[in-house]
Amino acid sequence: MIVLDDEHDGWVLLAEDGQVYLDVLYSHSAVDYLFLLRLRDDEVALWRERGPAYLDDLAYRIHASAPGVVGSRSVYKSRSLVLTPERERASEAIRSYRSTA
Repeated sequence: MIVLDDEHDGWVLLAEDGQVYLDVLYSHSAVDYLFLLRLRDDEVALWRERGPAYLDDLAYRIHASAPGVVGSRSVYKSRSLVLTPERERASEAIRSYRSTA
């Protein structure tokens, strides 16, 4: 997995094997969470068309929907890649990227 773009305090865009992932940092109460999801084809097309502004908006919508909060009805909740091999590879790619940046 490789880092394509990094909005350090908000999101990281990654890619692997033709798939694009967005890792979003969000906070609710006193707890910070990372939320990784694979972008759908329509979301990739919007990112390519609108650039980082689209990812800022998507990250905001994810944050506002609170997919990591117990009882959340977020439309993104079912797309979570928490506790998956993708999450592990994304975390490693981000650590490596930021250590050399």
